[in-house]
Amino acid sequence: MASGRIVITGLGGICSLGSNAGAIWQAMRDGRVAIGPIENADLREVKVRIGAEIKALPDHAIDPKRLPTMDRNGLLAAVAAGEAIAQAGLAVSASNAHRIGAVVGVGVCGWHAVEEGYRAVFLESKSRVNIFTVPRIMPGAAAAQVSMVHGLTGPVFGATSACSSSNHAISLAIDQLRLGRADVMLAGGADAPLIYGIFKGWEMLRVLAPDTCRPFSADRQGLVLGEGAGMAVLETYEHAMARGAPILAELAGVGMSADASDIVAPTLEGPIRAMQACLADAGLSHEDIDYVNAHGTGTKANDRLETEAIKHVFGRHASALSVSSTKSMHGHCLGASGAIELIACVNAIQEGVVPPTAGYREADPDCDLDVTPNEARRRPVRAAISNSFAFGGTNAVIAVRSMS
Repeated sequence: MASGRIVITGLGGICSLGSNAGAIWQAMRDGRVAIGPIENADLREVKVRIGAEIKALPDHAIDPKRLPTMDRNGLLAAVAAGEAIAQAGLAVSASNAHRIGAVVGVGVCGWHAVEEGYRAVFLESKSRVNIFTVPRIMPGAAAAQVSMVHGLTGPVFGATSACSSSNHAISLAIDQLRLGRADVMLAGGADAPLIYGIFKGWEMLRVLAPDTCRPFSADRQGLVLGEGAGMAVLETYEHAMARGAPILAELAGVGMSADASDIVAPTLEGPIRAMQACLADAGLSHEDIDYVNAHGTGTKANDRLETEAIKHVFGRHASALSVSSTKSMHGHCLGASGAIELIACVNAIQEGVVPPTAGYREADPDCDLDVTPNEARRRPVRAAISNSFAFGGTNAVIAVRSMS
């Protein structure tokens, strides 16, 4: 009889911190900040030219004939998925492909294709755009590319909920496994927002930091956009055990909520409900959680509100938590953020190391939790939660715990 347990057997990632999950974790643990001047020439005219940019893509085995059909976010997702599949030792074949699926979250979809089209029509006076423009801009394109590159014929679809997209994708993948529709699901997110039109939009919101991201620090000035992808191989416990898979951690539970309030201003109640629902789904008490990977964008309002929400949910145990925002190192990768931050949670559990909040300089009385400033801390981590709170008030929290 199935236990209902869902486990993580592989992780893959690519972002400004590194081209694989191991390098990303090493950089997080070391507190290395990969935020700096953007080299993309198309962004010369933006006011804030700071971001967390992938300087070079790794070698990959993706068919060159497929590349013209892929936008950058789809390519990043396929690369991260390949690494996760390899770490999981997952052999996809004609006999099992229909039991393996993928859900990929995206925040801004294929905007490279959109801008190429605008440039062709309005700046270069062309009468046509790229023939693959529509397939590249579809919100489900990244999931489709992961499916085609890796031969997955089970449940495959995209998820989009702004900055909560990864965690929602992971939640939806868990549902497929719990419902028996698949034995294995790849889940995560990908986004590539370092594009002129996207940057100009974020400039108008006046939340971009001019230098770097300093979550929870009193002198924080805003967020920094980043690009990247993260993917996890999720399996039922029984399936993983039967094939002798390496089990990294248990994906213990998920919690979701909506603020139903304001398109950009978050509420306190929404994040509280999402965290409470996650703990209930995972069967975890407040005292079971040792680490919170915070949404922690580095904006004044977000960090203050998240601190208050954590204290409300965890009560007196909040002072014993280790909290950190790894966005201080890899930037805000929008729809990919939760999946990249899952790498931090799983490795914190495996190694007993909490990654730091980099760039912290000045205590803020409104952000008075232990935010692990600047240096990683060794401590046992039995279980962790990862928060994602998005524009539109769409909140998603996931819980990970040790298998030991």
